[in-house]
Amino acid sequence: MADRAPTVVWFRKDLRLDDNPALQAAIARGAPIVSLFVLDDETAGDWRPGGASRWWLHHSLDALSRCLAERGAPLVLRRGHADQIVPQVVAECGATAVYWNRCYEPFAIERDRRLKASLKDNGIEAQSFNASLLHEPWTVETKSGEPFKVFTPFWKALRERGDPPAPQTVPARLAEGAALPSDRLESWALLPTTPDWAGGLRESWSVGEAAARERLSAFLENGLAGYGDKRNRPDLPFTSRLSPHLAWGEIGPRQIWHWTMEYLRRDRTPGLEDEAWGFLRELGWREFSYHLLYHWPDLPETAWKPAFGAFPWNEDEAAFHAWCQGKTGYPIVDAAMRELYATGWMHNRMRMVTASFLIKDLLIPWQRGEAWFWDTLVDADLANNAASWQWVAGSGADAAPYFRIFNPVRQGETFDPDGTYVRRWVPELAGLSNSFIHRPWEAPDAVLSDAGVELDSGYPWPLVDHKAARDRALAAYKAIGKGAA
Repeated sequence: MADRAPTVVWFRKDLRLDDNPALQAAIARGAPIVSLFVLDDETAGDWRPGGASRWWLHHSLDALSRCLAERGAPLVLRRGHADQIVPQVVAECGATAVYWNRCYEPFAIERDRRLKASLKDNGIEAQSFNASLLHEPWTVETKSGEPFKVFTPFWKALRERGDPPAPQTVPARLAEGAALPSDRLESWALLPTTPDWAGGLRESWSVGEAAARERLSAFLENGLAGYGDKRNRPDLPFTSRLSPHLAWGEIGPRQIWHWTMEYLRRDRTPGLEDEAWGFLRELGWREFSYHLLYHWPDLPETAWKPAFGAFPWNEDEAAFHAWCQGKTGYPIVDAAMRELYATGWMHNRMRMVTASFLIKDLLIPWQRGEAWFWDTLVDADLANNAASWQWVAGSGADAAPYFRIFNPVRQGETFDPDGTYVRRWVPELAGLSNSFIHRPWEAPDAVLSDAGVELDSGYPWPLVDHKAARDRALAAYKAIGKGAA
């Protein structure tokens, strides 16, 4: 006979019902379920959710609350140190088990180990599960038993493990536990008010598990074919835009993997399988980022390559703020930075372009850009953010070569050839022809006048000359040993 004492299911970055192993285990236990979410800013410290992520979290919790209420297990909201709140909730409802899905941030791992030991010492069953990754970081290793440091062999090893477990669905009703006091979501003040800067986010996103499913379905139908050729074009809709849904666990990588494979079984269009593997490879990069964070927990703060401790960074506050505001004088960089601030998201190639400009053209430390992205991205993810910034800087594992310095003009002309992206986000340049849209400072005065463009007073001159900045960056990298390779 099932233990009728409640099971606490502690939701974290797994804000969904289907493909939720902790919830599935609680259902299998056969006891009433108490659903709990704890806003634990204290444990996260500097890595507590940033402004854009808090906006997303509010709406994701609202969606999850409604789904759980419909199934009879309403969500209890509490705020504070989770390793104190969870035992309090256990005592309040008389639970004999607590289940949760694992997080991999260093501070979360430390807290969860401490909490699990404390619960077990007090006779409470405590189990954690994998809901966020295809495979656990410690299970993918080299033949010598070491963690991977290069992506391509990591991806090969990941694929050799075969398909991940199939996602499971939840029943229409859950066994409801005791009604407990809950914070009001609005009392957490996760939404901006004065000023309300979230208008662009509201226009750009639908949040929640159902929205994530719809987003994946739409991408498979309309974006998968042609993904390989067009995914680098910010002016075209050929990216999945699933990253914030993944970051908050509204959809899991196993679901994406299996639904993509199922789509391939239905659609035998020649070449589509290659497109699908290109898409799933992005899940592989996400897994690699978590692999790195797990094995090198100081990745978000410290250069993976120690030689970068001697890099001659340039602490130019005015340049940094110009970059943040999308006023660098390079249209493709400015368009991307403005898209980020308006919508909480940026196209992946533009993330590389803007990061390269900050690090290599301006010589501003990658940690400054990482922190800005953390606050402004709705898909802010510690592992992805840290690994990707260090990749661009050349200081990380399997990093970009030190001499790979994106030319912002060439990037714009290659990946936004008609200037559509720039005209959308930098409207003051909209009247320029394609010949000058990515290099307005080269346009003759008459052309600028006809387009209604005034450099300096209307749109800024470039902060730096790219060629001179590139030479300066190369000299800095060579000074520490050519990227410390």
